[in-house]
This record gives sequence, structure tokens and C-alpha cells, in this order.
Amino acid sequence: MTRFISLVLAGTLAGCAGDNPFDTMAHRDSGALIGAGVGAAIGAIAYDRNRTKGALVGAVGGALAGGVVGRYMDDQKRDLEKNLAQEIKLGQARVEKLPNDIVRVTMTNQTAFETNSAQIKPAFNSTMDKLAEVVVRYNKTSLTVVGHTDDVGSDAYNQKLSEQRALSVARYLEGKRVNSMRLATSGKGETQPAMSNTTESGRQANRRVEIYVEPVVQG
Repeated sequence: MTRFISLVLAGTLAGCAGDNPFDTMAHRDSGALIGAGVGAAIGAIAYDRNRTKGALVGAVGGALAGGVVGRYMDDQKRDLEKNLAQEIKLGQARVEKLPNDIVRVTMTNQTAFETNSAQIKPAFNSTMDKLAEVVVRYNKTSLTVVGHTDDVGSDAYNQKLSEQRALSVARYLEGKRVNSMRLATSGKGETQPAMSNTTESGRQANRRVEIYVEPVVQG
């Protein structure tokens, strides 16, 4: 039930309050799906077929060496802030550097989707384009798009809607030259609220799509 979108660029799932979002980072198997710290936690449903680490490393033209990752993500954060300067100024976006070389961008926009629709509204395209321009240039990353809703409506309806909206965002990014091998999607419905659903402002914060971006690293 989203008119708000939250796009979160990260290397692992930032879960509900009280969870440690970095727990899975230490347990990734280099032979598993790239982004397993994200994918294993959220259950990616599309775009991740055959996305082994070897396939993704080949798709992005080689992995990042350990000592380069921090600077790579710092530079990406800087360019995201530059591209999204207008949204940040208006309070519609926030860019943060988190531990473990994670960059998180949170954006809200009332024109992202019509109520009960998974079609991105044209007014949101310019913000999506700004995001896509950066992640295309910083291509040594995997992206997992996760949809969320508030608790209005049935669990089953909200789950399906969250999946459809995540898929719409992933398809839009693919249309803007983001390699499909880098993309995975998932829907969490109303199960992971960012705020309480007891107020309209809380429900608005919960109606979001998040994009988790993880650097592709060696090892």
C-alpha cells in the first residue's frame, strides 16, 4: 500500500529494530549466491537464478580487492549525495555510510505508486534515473530490491503487492542499463515495519521499497 519509497543501498538486510543487520556478513559462503548476506535473510524471488559468485564476478568485470572496497563505497556515497542533492535538501532522501562498507540511501516520495498499484508513476522516474546513473557507474555491486507495505489489507494481498512493486523497481533499473545479473527481488509485505502502524505517519514510513547494494569482493 505504498506511495512512499525507501531505497536503501546496503550490503545486508537492515531488519526490524533490535536485530543485528550485520550478523550474516561473517557467514557468507563464497560459493553461494553473491549477496547471500542479503538473499539468505530476505528470500530473493526473482532475478537471482544462477547468480553464483563466479557468474556475478564475470558480469561485473572482476571483484573488488579488500583494501579498495571502503574507498569504492565512499566514492559512491559522495556521488549519490551529488545526484540526489535536491531530494536531500527537500528532506526526501538521506545518504548514510554504515559499518562494514555499507552505504544506505533512504528516500520517500508520495508519487512513487498509485494506491493498490505496482506501476511506478512518471513523477518518480527522475529520482530513479538519478539512482540508476550512479549504480551503473559503480557496477561492482549486487542489488536486492525488497518491497514492504503497511498493515492495511490482508497479509496475502500485501505480500503480493510488495513483491510486484519490488519487481517493478528492478525492471526499471534493468531498463536503465543495470545488468540483470546484479538484480534480485523480494517482497516482505507487512512483516518488517520500520515504524508502528498505529499512526498514518508510521504507515507511510512502512510503505516502501528498499534496494540493498553489496560490493562484489574477492574471496
